[in-house]
Amino acid sequence: MIIDASTFERLRAIGLTPALVARLPAALPGEAATLRRVTEVQREGLTLHDGAGEYPARLLPALRHRLAEAGDALAVGDWVLAAPNDLAECWVHERVPPLNQLARRLHDGREKVTRAVIVSNVDAALLVMGLDRDFNLRRLERYVALVRMAGVAAVVVLTKRDLLAPGEGQERLRAVRAALPAQVSALAVNALGGEPCEALAPWLSPGCTLVLLGSSGAGKSTLTNALVGAECQRTGGQRSADGRGRHTTTVRSLHVVAGGACIIDTPGLRTLRLDAEAGELDAVFDDIAQFALQCRFRDCRHEAEPGCAVRAAVGEERLRSYRKLLREAQRDTLSALQRKAQVQQWKARGREGRMRSAAKRG
Repeated sequence: MIIDASTFERLRAIGLTPALVARLPAALPGEAATLRRVTEVQREGLTLHDGAGEYPARLLPALRHRLAEAGDALAVGDWVLAAPNDLAECWVHERVPPLNQLARRLHDGREKVTRAVIVSNVDAALLVMGLDRDFNLRRLERYVALVRMAGVAAVVVLTKRDLLAPGEGQERLRAVRAALPAQVSALAVNALGGEPCEALAPWLSPGCTLVLLGSSGAGKSTLTNALVGAECQRTGGQRSADGRGRHTTTVRSLHVVAGGACIIDTPGLRTLRLDAEAGELDAVFDDIAQFALQCRFRDCRHEAEPGCAVRAAVGEERLRSYRKLLREAQRDTLSALQRKAQVQQWKARGREGRMRSAAKRG
């Protein structure tokens, strides 16, 4: 498929890049098929953008089943080839292979582990966290891990700076920077007004696509409205009891910024299990992997072993987060029989511990 210069410039305004053009199939699935971007995914349909406007479409069942069999799904940010049928209804025939995806694992607690795609084809992720009761460094580390494992640049945006005293806001910003890898930027903003556009200008260049991730009530939709310069997203208050958001945003949606960038707003995630194997965490917690080479023992678990360089250099909270994510990744790769054997082993250890305690009491 060949994209001429004028078509490329029109689609570049909604995030098309030369790297994505190189992934286009050589032949179209139909004579009238054209390249479009997914801006919203509903239960039964899609919303597509052609660089000039949006319109509804539907996904061909054959493509839906093919993606499902591969553990994949169409997501906001994807590029597709769509064509109208004889009734002028638009149908998606093919999905352009994405450059990257942000996905999380869903676990039913027994033996079924599935993968849920959040967004596709993004250049940077704005990890939004409020400086109020939403502030949680351990949760932020999980979001950073999710983004970096997908090969996407991460930018931490701390909102609600105007609600805190200047000294308290700066102290929390320093704590975030100390907990993050050097490659991850962090800044604090008031999500209302023009401040976000100025602070985030380096990431809002034409053709770039950014996704906003964070818990409900962190200020993602407010930030989206500020960056787009219009009330495109509905915002809501927080629960007075715990400061949590009310899940005002219920679907992921893509919006075009006046300067040429694209913003994908997402609902708050109640749970976030990383879609990763255990070995991939070393690329995210690269500081731990680096210091592990200096440990006295090659098989050091960084717990109570003497000469552990990791415990000496890495904070206990960050190390605890690493262990927790590592356990999750290892557990998700176990078969049903392996998971059952692991539970039996834990029960046996518990019985042995209780017997030892009873013997000491005498």
